[in-house]
Amino acid sequence: MTFEEMLERVRYEGAYPTRARAEESVHAVLAALGRQISGDERVELAARLPQQAARTFTAEIPATESLTGWGFVKDLASRTGGTAATTRWDAGTVLRVVAQLAGEELLSRILARLPSGYALLFGRAELVQAA
Repeated sequence: MTFEEMLERVRYEGAYPTRARAEESVHAVLAALGRQISGDERVELAARLPQQAARTFTAEIPATESLTGWGFVKDLASRTGGTAATTRWDAGTVLRVVAQLAGEELLSRILARLPSGYALLFGRAELVQAA
């Protein structure tokens, strides 16, 4: 998939009015994701993303503390000036496309390394064990 195809898919799935708005979301979400993923999964995901998307993703240094899925959305909202609801929409739209590019096996490994709350953002159900 090319970067332009990725943007069009995000624009369509997110019902964004313009390509520029979709591109803004892609860059913001990928930069935020780049702060959360490290190790082999980071390298493999970057290799599966279109080149321009991979540059945005890898430009960020992984954070020393991982955020939960909700913390990821709140942090992204504070950085972009969006509301929690619109930021959740942006994150989910972009990350569902990223999930398609990553493939099931890599996505499962990524989700295993991230704290709770990310599966839904990537378009997967998140099952939790009863206490």
